[in-house]
Amino acid sequence: MTDLTALTIAQAREKLRAREFTSVELTDAYLGAIEAANGDLNAYVEVTADIARDRAAQSDAKLASGDGGALEGIPLGIKDLFGTEGVHTQACSHILDNFKPRYESTVSQNLRNDGAVMLGKLNMDEFAMGSSNETSYYGAVKNPWRASQGSPLESVDLVPGGSSGGSASAVAAHLCAGATATDTGGSIRQPAAFTGTVGIKPTYGRCSRWGIVAFASSLDQAGPITRDVRDAAIMLQSMASSDPKDTTCSDLPVPNYEASLGKSIKGMKIGIPREYRMDGMPGEIEDLWQQGIAWLKDAGAEIVDISLPHTKYALPAYYIVAPAEASSNLARYDGVRYGLRVDGKDITDMYEKTRAEGFGDEVQRRVMIGTYVLSAGYYDAYYLRAQKVRTLIKQDFEAVFAQGVDTILTPATPSAAFAIGDKEMAADPVKMYLNDIFTVTVNMAGLPGISVPAGLSADGLPLGLQLIGRPFEEETLFQTSTIIEQAAGQFSPIKWWG
Repeated sequence: MTDLTALTIAQAREKLRAREFTSVELTDAYLGAIEAANGDLNAYVEVTADIARDRAAQSDAKLASGDGGALEGIPLGIKDLFGTEGVHTQACSHILDNFKPRYESTVSQNLRNDGAVMLGKLNMDEFAMGSSNETSYYGAVKNPWRASQGSPLESVDLVPGGSSGGSASAVAAHLCAGATATDTGGSIRQPAAFTGTVGIKPTYGRCSRWGIVAFASSLDQAGPITRDVRDAAIMLQSMASSDPKDTTCSDLPVPNYEASLGKSIKGMKIGIPREYRMDGMPGEIEDLWQQGIAWLKDAGAEIVDISLPHTKYALPAYYIVAPAEASSNLARYDGVRYGLRVDGKDITDMYEKTRAEGFGDEVQRRVMIGTYVLSAGYYDAYYLRAQKVRTLIKQDFEAVFAQGVDTILTPATPSAAFAIGDKEMAADPVKMYLNDIFTVTVNMAGLPGISVPAGLSADGLPLGLQLIGRPFEEETLFQTSTIIEQAAGQFSPIKWWG
């Protein structure tokens, strides 16, 4: 019998509608895969087997009557940042122990309305703060990929990237058909690149943020991680919507993203930013970039050299803006209303003990940075200046797009996946932050960006290319990334736990 978990969303959707198998059978196949592999990968922090089977049975009834939504009967994983009614929602933090919301996030509700089956909640960096999924209260997530035989990393467990590492690992290991994720500075695209999956961060405002645990409100955006570009288009179509509960959510209609797939890119202008050629960038990343340029040129696109002069300021500006917003957002976790409470001799002592025990080291570091840059005497010197730099970064992109550039091609990450517990990364947080060097500009400017698997490193690990688009023109990204996907071929992780 066909391995049902090997099917893409598009394939499973077609076969479900043809009644070749049922959603219950498909869901049971995924639950079996989770039971077999999650103990090693640690991708799920909560498996909702009963809920999944119940929703799958409901989907089968709809499909039998010729009804059903765009994702009817498709089993998905939900990142632990999305509020799910009556189900574990803790942003993988100790401070939200046992929190089960009485509400459903708009994005997960949209997926449910379209018939998606929730398999469970996926691991992530605590409060989405991290680039390796090692800061989770529930422990590190493992990347299902292994380095090739003879590599120095051959016997080493690798990170899946962060903060959406659980989502990326689960999709790559076939523990769900697709997964929700969020991207504040690269947390969809970087883990997608590390695991050979597709991840799209849509335009800021394309997906509602209502019901998603906030990290940095002006940067956070939901999106999908999937096995291929078509699946990403299918999932984003369902996730995106207008929402009166989120004043930053766009009222623009959601296009038919699938319709953009397979269209020619002949005559399209692809920008290559000279500032993304960083000193010390590995040769294999540069080679991959050149290969991507060649693929798009062969498909009829015009390659143009462009300049984004304020790129070098993006990372330091991001690590002022994001912690400042996080400091404000995380002030609500005080042990009074929900989650963890550590008793103290008075309310101030209780606050201090709860937050000290409830927040991990990385969250505490960013809260302290954010509080500092917002404090009297430093607000103008740091936060206000970073916001001005952010405006200049946005204007750089606007100037390039005004010249007729349709999309921008860059590397997705400065390297392939690295080892869990990498001592160099652990000793210097700035080295970890540099993983976002190619992705943070997109969030600072509120633009859409997609990471597509494009090749393998010398160690046999996935490498991705990133495409950046105009605001609310995700269709162009899907259209262009399909060319890269077809040229590069498909990747499959080695199921090392078997």
